[in-house]
Amino acid sequence: MKYISTRGGIAPISFSEAVMMGLASDGGLLLPERIPTFSAAEIESLTRLSYNQLALAIFSLFVGEDIPETDLKELIGRSYATFSAPAPNPVPIRRVGRLYIQELFHGPTLAFKDVALQFLGNLFEYLLKKENRRLNILGATSGDTGSAAIHGLRGKEGINIFILHPDGKVSPIQEKQMTSVLDDNVFNLAVSGTFDDAQRIVKQIFADLDFKQEFSLGAVNSINWARIMAQIVYYFSAYAQIPADQRKNFTVAVPSGNFGNIFAGWMAKAMGLPIDRLILATNANDILYRFIRANDYRREKVVPTYSPSMDIQLASNFERYLYFLFDRDSAALQDALKQFAATGRLRLEERRFTRVGKEFFSARADNQTTIEVIRQAYKNHDYILDPHTAAGAHAARTYLKEVDSTATVVCLATAHPAKFPEAVTKAIGTPPPVPEAIAALDGLPCRCDRLEADTETVKSYIRKKLG
Repeated sequence: MKYISTRGGIAPISFSEAVMMGLASDGGLLLPERIPTFSAAEIESLTRLSYNQLALAIFSLFVGEDIPETDLKELIGRSYATFSAPAPNPVPIRRVGRLYIQELFHGPTLAFKDVALQFLGNLFEYLLKKENRRLNILGATSGDTGSAAIHGLRGKEGINIFILHPDGKVSPIQEKQMTSVLDDNVFNLAVSGTFDDAQRIVKQIFADLDFKQEFSLGAVNSINWARIMAQIVYYFSAYAQIPADQRKNFTVAVPSGNFGNIFAGWMAKAMGLPIDRLILATNANDILYRFIRANDYRREKVVPTYSPSMDIQLASNFERYLYFLFDRDSAALQDALKQFAATGRLRLEERRFTRVGKEFFSARADNQTTIEVIRQAYKNHDYILDPHTAAGAHAARTYLKEVDSTATVVCLATAHPAKFPEAVTKAIGTPPPVPEAIAALDGLPCRCDRLEADTETVKSYIRKKLG
């Protein structure tokens, strides 16, 4: 398997090279040269595998010959041994009324990002040892990616990690999960502004190829293909966990900010998993909702909500989807990206927009709706949703009402409710139960540096720490 850039500016590279490169050197995002597919019979056989076996079957298609099967199996096993959910499935499904909820929050930081980042941390360490080199990870977070990345990479040999988060705009627990990690290889940076500002800085630094090469920079955000690859697995696992007689009209609802998680679902569908439609949920920061509903991908100001990991206007992984929507035409894609950069808006030709509607449905949940969904789930089913998952549940119910009342809908639960006690308490009148992973944060010392949201300032910081 070889990897190419959405912008067409690099020769095909191996899986290992793609993982280490992170963002393509031409500024694009890396993708497999072809999408491997399963037949219906093979899909059926996959439903009988454990989660680790399923991951091995899927990863092997993308890794190719870069990692021996025995080593890949060991990396997978070590990564998911950190999850608290009972074996053999780290991402179990629960029935909550009309919906199935897939709990992706049983990793060490209680967020779905752990599914990919526990694996990616071990993968980085493995490849670096194999190649006898070092790597400095640079990433931006709206909350969960940063803590999951830090916990996946803390203390790893040959790796430093620099994580930018918007100062004061992540939840207190998310901030504590990041800043209480005092390992020498971990650097937390709180930057002024929004997540989009932090993400812009990271992209600009990666675009400085001399700086990237000088300091051996790699990516841990969902711009790294290995993140997407790891997330494909739980879509197959969700399908496998549903009773066989209920798999008809299988649909998945995904709380989405950066389009990475739902793009993994799109990949799973392209690989043959029979997903009818992907339901994209947003909060008030609804650029993706407006795109899917009205062909209106237009940049607006980020507003703070109860679901901060979705407080994003510019979705990094959207370019990956556009690449396929533009029929793998890198020149046409770049024209569209230039149009967006110049005008802050993107509209598709009607034929392309029609395709979007066949693949995606979308609904948005403002703060009031989010609180009401949490309240009703607790009142009616004694189940506590976090605010992001509540947005997904609202979108799922909207789909059942407006599109297909017979669908079997799995809603991805992307974070543990205890990470967002303010919203949950407002909804149900009592704080959510606190798991040990969060209780243990009380009283821990923290370390964080605050910087202006300026690319050169961040580059100077990195230079000083690595100089």
